[in-house]
Amino acid sequence: MKKKCEIKFSNLRSICDPKMFTFKTTAEVDPLDKVIGQKRAVQAIEFGLNIKSPGYNMFVTGIEGTGKSTIIKDIVTQHAKKLPSPVDWCMVNNFKDEYHPKTISVPKGKATRFSKTMDKLIDDLKKELPKAFEHESYQQRLSEIQKKYADQQKDIIKKLEALASQHNIQINRTKAGYQTIPIVKEKAISPEEFLALPKEKQTEIEENISLVQSEIDTTIRDINKINQSMNSHIEKLMQEIALFVVKQRIDVIRDEYKAAKDILIYLDEVEADILENVQDFIASTEPKSPFEGMMFQTAKPSFLRYQVNVLVDQKDLKGAPVIFETNPTYQNVFGQIEKRAYMGTVTTDFTMVQAGSLLRANGGYLIMEIESILMNPFVWEALKRALQNKLLSIEDVASGMGYGTSSLRPEPIPMEVKIILLGSYYLFHLLQNYDSKFNKIFKVRADFDHEVIKNDDTIQNYARFIARACNEEKLLPLTSKGVSAIVEYGEKYISNKNKLSIRFGPILGILIEADYWARKRNAKQVTDKDVIKAFTEYRFRYNLYEEKIHESYVDDTIMIDVEGDEIGQVNALAVFQIGDISFGRPSRITAETYMGKQGVVNIEREAKLSGKTHDKGVLILSGYLGRTFAQNYPLNLSISITFEQSYSGIDGDSASSTELYAIISSLSGIPIHQGIAVTGSVNQKGKIQAIGGVNQKIEGFFDVCKAKGFTGKQGVLIPRANVKNLMLKKEVIDAVKKREFHIYQVSTVEEGIEILTDVSAGISDEKGEYPADTVYGKVQAKLKGYLERSFELKKQFESQNENND
Repeated sequence: MKKKCEIKFSNLRSICDPKMFTFKTTAEVDPLDKVIGQKRAVQAIEFGLNIKSPGYNMFVTGIEGTGKSTIIKDIVTQHAKKLPSPVDWCMVNNFKDEYHPKTISVPKGKATRFSKTMDKLIDDLKKELPKAFEHESYQQRLSEIQKKYADQQKDIIKKLEALASQHNIQINRTKAGYQTIPIVKEKAISPEEFLALPKEKQTEIEENISLVQSEIDTTIRDINKINQSMNSHIEKLMQEIALFVVKQRIDVIRDEYKAAKDILIYLDEVEADILENVQDFIASTEPKSPFEGMMFQTAKPSFLRYQVNVLVDQKDLKGAPVIFETNPTYQNVFGQIEKRAYMGTVTTDFTMVQAGSLLRANGGYLIMEIESILMNPFVWEALKRALQNKLLSIEDVASGMGYGTSSLRPEPIPMEVKIILLGSYYLFHLLQNYDSKFNKIFKVRADFDHEVIKNDDTIQNYARFIARACNEEKLLPLTSKGVSAIVEYGEKYISNKNKLSIRFGPILGILIEADYWARKRNAKQVTDKDVIKAFTEYRFRYNLYEEKIHESYVDDTIMIDVEGDEIGQVNALAVFQIGDISFGRPSRITAETYMGKQGVVNIEREAKLSGKTHDKGVLILSGYLGRTFAQNYPLNLSISITFEQSYSGIDGDSASSTELYAIISSLSGIPIHQGIAVTGSVNQKGKIQAIGGVNQKIEGFFDVCKAKGFTGKQGVLIPRANVKNLMLKKEVIDAVKKREFHIYQVSTVEEGIEILTDVSAGISDEKGEYPADTVYGKVQAKLKGYLERSFELKKQFESQNENND
């Protein structure tokens, strides 16, 4: 059986022959310009980019290192170059409501220019409007208007004074208004003199004063009407002059942007506001007070309201924008409203509104990582809301939550952007299952694979990828043997002789480190020795824990037998994972069987040190034992099984076959060769199933056997389904060649127990009986003995009870 199941050394590793390459170094190879092995993902991306219906945003999944970010950026960038560039966006004052500023679209690349044009317009008007109002023609017309209404006022006052004179009343003008004083004998009298007059005279004077006062009130109303008419006339004149100056200059801007509807509407609003507030443009001629600065100043006219805040200018953009937001905070994605400190509080205005990546990507594509989005508060919900409504709102988060002072609420901006999210499988399934809006918004999934079928084409593309990496990273070229070493590393990385890893992140790391070691020895090319050196040194930097564990086996701190035979004891294999480094080491499993009805007792489970998968594997053992040995009579036994010297959690079912071998050995009384370690899960039918980490497990047991000394009988028993995963280190292969170490493949429990014991497992007859000299025959005999002994004990107990009665 051993000879039949032993794996030849040629099947222990896939060798990449350097002769398949026609180049001496990768400097002669055309760099890779396409994607390797991602047909499904690329087609999904192209579909998502070309479909225009709403909701077809993309979610890209894949293992880290598969090049998702790079490939996405390359494909999207190339696609975006073929699309038209979007418009620019500016924020301007809302002259009707300054707390709700407006956004306007500006032809592509002209936003900054338009902003500067408006600044020049206001600066020009601040000079030209005062000149227009100082001009002789304006002053003359103003004088005529003032004279006309002044003459009307004089006529009214003369009538009033004449009426007062007829009634012997004198009118004096004061700051408080008009004062009436009676005249007696052509002389103004004082209040004391008035009281000294006879009552009849006093009554007459009071009646005259009342008459004159009534006329004064009428005169004041008439004068006010005249002043209002004069001011209205003057204001009309000022608007006429201002309109001539303003319209002349704004019309030039209108002609330049006649195709931009938003700008034309805004210019009409600016023109109306300037005409309404033309006084702000006329410089004050009043002398400055010497106390200015020592008290609150009169507010100066603000021309800030005419500024144009450039949110996005796409001047240098060719095609549609592609933005990769690496830090998707709320402010970075949606924009923010900045504030300035002023006299113990904070203020803001529309010029302090800043655009985020969502607006900069408007009309194009925005790429973000979902994990970073979910780590930042409010971003995910706001993003879904914006995509559903196709509107971008730049808001002050703190103000919206009731914190801080009131802030601006800019007008929402129409949004036409495609979002591409990068994330893990876990987050994708989490959102898909628990976020009701997710499937409506992200209808396209692009899933990146981490491996590709190995053939001549993919191997040659590997070489082209290496050539591209060397060019981009300024690395030394690799020889054909160096490329072969990288190809073998790609196979070993995924533990599959028929496939290659396309997780190019780790491969690029090996290339960079191999370049370092090549340069250190002053080489001009990277060879296979440099690649192996890079891999070895990388492992050395991280495997201190592995060495400490290995020392525990060498000094017998952890008890492992690698020679001799033992009943109910088998060496299982486990994988330790420390960051990117994984390694295998053996662990002793023992089983004890005895009479009872408890069945299989998993000590790890009882001690709460096992995971659910491991518990399942142990429970499967009962199914196999019952199927094989309890067809004619019930099992009447207890089995205690454990991992010796295991003090931490255990999970996985890769040791279930090992546990079964230990149980069979304990029941049959046939010892197991301790020089052969075992890995593989088992089902209830007795079939050995594939497991993970087969290379690490074999190499781990090999290292222990090497340290303790080879006997020529040591080896590892693996599932036949894992042969394709073998990519063992050359040291193991050399030992197999020398017959110092052996690798066996099995597909059934029967094959495995025969290799471990050198005793036939046995084949049952029609009655379900196994030959007595086989492993299963001895198990069957032991189980029959347990059952018969239990019946004997039962009869003894029953007779004792009868005698006692």
